[in-house]
Order: sequence, then structure tokens, then C-alpha cells
Amino acid sequence: MKLIVQIPCFNEELTLPQTVADIPKHIDGIDVIEILIVDDGSSDRTAEVAEEIGVHHIVRNKKNMGLARTFRRGLEESLRAGADIVVNTDGDNQYAGEDIAKLVQPILNGYADIVIGDRQTAKIGHFSPLKKALQWFGSGVVRKLAGVWVPDAVSGFRAFSREAAIRINVLSTFSYTIETVIQAGKRDMAVVSVPVSTNAKTRESRLFKSIPKFIERQLSTIVRMYAMYQPLRVFFIIGSLLTLTGLIPVFRFLYFYITSGGDGHVQSLVLGGVLILMGFIAYLGGLIADLISFNRQLLEMTLEKIKRAELDALRDQEKDD
Repeated sequence: MKLIVQIPCFNEELTLPQTVADIPKHIDGIDVIEILIVDDGSSDRTAEVAEEIGVHHIVRNKKNMGLARTFRRGLEESLRAGADIVVNTDGDNQYAGEDIAKLVQPILNGYADIVIGDRQTAKIGHFSPLKKALQWFGSGVVRKLAGVWVPDAVSGFRAFSREAAIRINVLSTFSYTIETVIQAGKRDMAVVSVPVSTNAKTRESRLFKSIPKFIERQLSTIVRMYAMYQPLRVFFIIGSLLTLTGLIPVFRFLYFYITSGGDGHVQSLVLGGVLILMGFIAYLGGLIADLISFNRQLLEMTLEKIKRAELDALRDQEKDD
């Protein structure tokens, strides 16, 4: 059983040594533990420091690609390196490395595909009340939409079985955390959470630069991912809202038409008709999107088969060598 701990890095030369040092050298049930970093176009000595401290696999992005794409590349390279379990942690040493053993245990026991570390954010001192409230509310929304119990949906400290890593497809350019939770829930993967510890803050978050911007990006990710997996429901809700709103001015026109002998208020009829037509178009859009989603599922199955074939071929090649 091979565990690879992947660390997406952008200018982490100062914190990377401690992050790597905290990763356990032995875990019961794991035969091999290796470390992989993805240097996301750092302008400092991140890659050189990783080499100096003995990181097993160093992958470099030629330019800064963002956290989500860097995470996705880390998963791909970890699978190519033969990982049976992939753990993702941050390069700023936010998460306690000793808790990696807790993360992988549900996968080793065979009852989880993905394990997410619950930072218990209500207890973190350097989190502002607003940040705690946003985390609580956002995680609640994601739990509802994904259909899985995840107390800390934006935690980046998580473990993936080999099967889950193959099936996950990260499309976002911002952050992978919410996207992978919704995707896992809609694709019937077993997701569990375990409480984990956090270390003292070493630097300001590069993802949480502005609260309005953070909310906007995370909200767009939630809407996009939910619409991708539940398009008929999303468009049905939109269509129903438009139709019901359109009926109000139509009934207003009919009321005055009957009580006033048909004079005036034609604008109500026009407005109501436009809204009802928009609702009908939304219903049709939902039907088309639902049909497209079946095609997407076929593409996902095809992509999984291609990934498995490539990884099997790579393993066979390594055996022959």
C-alpha cells in the first residue's frame, strides 16, 4: 500500500521544510510513504528547497496556474507514481502532519473513498467571527446540495483512495474543495470527515484575499457544479419562478379587463406574457441540459477507462523495466 502526500506550492520556501518534516515516516497499514510537491510557478526557491530536503517527486508548472489546476495535476502525477492513497495538504503548514494517519484510516478500513479533515473552525483563534460564520453557512449549503455530511467543506486537508482520485475531475480554476465535495456526493462516493488539528498561522491566506471576491467565486462554483449534476431541477426552479411571476401581471390584466370593461392595463398582459415565455424557455433549456448531462456521464466513464488503461500500461512498463 503506497501513500503519496501531495503539496501544492506557490512561494513556500520558508514553510515547506517544516511541512515536510511533520509528515509521518510510518503509518500502520501503509508500506511506502512518499512526498510530491507541485511548484505552481514559484518565483522563490521552493523547488530547490524541496530537492534539498529530500522530496521524492517534484513537479513544476511553467507559470502560475492557480490552486485548482495545481491540485488536479498533483492527483494525476500521484497516480502515475503508483499511489494507492493520495493525501493533499497545504505548503504553509496549516495542517498538523501527524493527523495524516487519521485521514487515511477510513480508507484503509474500506468504508471511505474520500476523507476530509474537519478543522473545527469554531475553535480556531485567528479566524474572525465573520470568517467562521461564512464557513459554517457555506458548509451547510454544500452539505445540502451534495447530500453528504461535511462539517468543513473548504478544508484542503483530505485523503483520496486511488479509485476516487481516478474518478474526480476538477474543472474549476479557483479552488477544488467545494467542487470535489459536490462531485463526490453526486457520483455516490463515500465521503467521511475526521477532526484534525491546525498549526499556528504562518502567513495570510492567498485564496481568501477579499471576502466579497471569495464569496463570489465560491458561489459561482457551487451553482456551476450543482447545475452540472442537477440541470433539470435548476432550470425547473428558474422556469417556475419566471412563470409564477408572469402570472401576477396577467391576473392583474384579467381583473381590470373584467371589472373595467377591458380598458387599459395592456402593459401588464405584455409583461406577464414575456415572463411566462421566458419560463417556458427555461423549461426547454432544462430538458436539453438534462439530456446533455447524460452525454457528460458517458464522457466521464470514457475518461475513467482511459485513465485506468494509461495507469495499467505504466505499471506494466515499470514491471518490465
